[in-house]
Amino acid sequence: HFGAGFSAEVVGSALLGFGRQFGTHVVAYAMSDLGLSLQGERETGADVRSANVTAVMALSNILKSSLGPQGLDKMLVDDIGDVTITNDGATILKQLEVEHPAAKVLVELANLQDTEVGDGTTSVVILAAELLKRANDLVKNNIHPTSIITGFRLAMRECIKYIQANLSVSVDKIEQDVLLSIARTTLSSKFVGAESDLFSKMIVDAVKSVKINGPDGKAKYPVSQVNLLKSHGQSSHESMLIAGGYALQLARGSQEMPTFVTKAKIALLDFDLKKHRMSMGVNIVIDDPAELERVRQKEMDITKDKIKKIADAGTNVVFTTKGIDDFAMKYLVEAGIFGVRRVDRKDIKRIAKCTGAQLILTMATMEGDEGFDANALGAADEVSEQRVGDNDFIFIKGCAAAKAATILLRGPNDYMLEEADRSVHDALCSVSRTLESNAVVPGGGAVETALSLHLEDYARTFDSYEQWAIAEFAEALLMIPKTLAMNAAMDAIDLLAALRVRHHAAQSGQDPKKADYKWFGLDLTNGGVRNSVTAGVLEPMVSKLKSLKFATEAAITVLRIDDLIKIQPEPEQQQ
Repeated sequence: HFGAGFSAEVVGSALLGFGRQFGTHVVAYAMSDLGLSLQGERETGADVRSANVTAVMALSNILKSSLGPQGLDKMLVDDIGDVTITNDGATILKQLEVEHPAAKVLVELANLQDTEVGDGTTSVVILAAELLKRANDLVKNNIHPTSIITGFRLAMRECIKYIQANLSVSVDKIEQDVLLSIARTTLSSKFVGAESDLFSKMIVDAVKSVKINGPDGKAKYPVSQVNLLKSHGQSSHESMLIAGGYALQLARGSQEMPTFVTKAKIALLDFDLKKHRMSMGVNIVIDDPAELERVRQKEMDITKDKIKKIADAGTNVVFTTKGIDDFAMKYLVEAGIFGVRRVDRKDIKRIAKCTGAQLILTMATMEGDEGFDANALGAADEVSEQRVGDNDFIFIKGCAAAKAATILLRGPNDYMLEEADRSVHDALCSVSRTLESNAVVPGGGAVETALSLHLEDYARTFDSYEQWAIAEFAEALLMIPKTLAMNAAMDAIDLLAALRVRHHAAQSGQDPKKADYKWFGLDLTNGGVRNSVTAGVLEPMVSKLKSLKFATEAAITVLRIDDLIKIQPEPEQQQ
């Protein structure tokens, strides 16, 4: 039996498509004759590929209409009726709860792009889906997946080389403020794009204010140091940046505490400030009733001493992750300390970073008694509580140690605030990536068109099957400018032709006057083509390189699959 199965496999590899399926089935039967049977379904060859491509294209079609400055938003309603309105590719895919295993690869791809770069999540998915679809067509024409994978890898490497050599502009070379253009380009596809002047300025200032020098001397711009807060009321252009400060959406513990503290000395605690109780399972046996009151009094004094030690160290602001009860509040008010309870763990760590304070877990000292070290205090110019809209916020300004910034977003309703939050986060990531890598590329489909033309020439240098794969890769790249034009209600074929003519002239290099044509991209407001660099439509180079790499890798991952076995769950025993 096994001999028969094996020879059928050999024949199968010669007959490719049909023979392969025939061969695999024979092996399956040979196994079942030996008493090995598979509890489940099995799909092989062409069936799996078409199923995967269908699933992936379905996802990509959902995202296509949200690409670009004229892209539309999606409204997603989850199982409990929460509404999300968004334009961000990663968010849309997260909400969709995809079941299909191949489509899940794309969801993870978008998340990866979101964490690595922040922007470009939609285009990554569209590109990966297009690559897969074209690869599947090649497989149908009897080109082996391995050749296609090799071709795609070659094309990707060539793209990256070409971008770095010809299409990138270093930030120093461009006169106008590049960072504002980067932020504006990222925001242009979101609904806050209408206020992009205000927002892009805020975003650039925020990112610049959190600059830290890493151990290797390179400047780092950690986006996590910029806190985004949302508050209802007023319109989005009332949003503001609190530079060099941090804000929390909390109120002070008691109304009797001061609302404003200057030259703040800040203590960060990670324990409860409340009446001391014996720990679990400790019982006190008292013989004399007179002792009872003294034990109670001592319990109160323990906490009183704690607060006194904290206050004696010069503390005038206390943040704790746990609670402060009324009893402890009284002592804090008497000491004139500004106390805040139930601070989120994430926030308190960031406050520690920017004020130079240490988070204190316990006041116990090595000797066994309690003490409070004044070195653990952080410093800030002022800590105040202010009311913004319907909520109280605590502002920490003029932090001593590291830089921090807070952007306070305003907006009419929750959906808009959530979306503004995501948009601003994307733009912050783009700006920080640009500052770190110091190189930008033109936007508006310029890079994709240039790469597509270059790859068409590059493909012709191969006299093997890879040539077809590279040519298809080149075609797939054009999907991005095509979709951009279609979303803007323009004639995609017409605009693409105009764009390709410009890029061809620049690449053939016969007329030196036309060398600048390589920066040309689509102008979607007026329906033409223009120089993206002078128009200020720029993207960080890192974003483009990573999205090409990620899209190719994802397409290859799905393309390698030629067999899908689903094991059936075991039937549950009836009780």
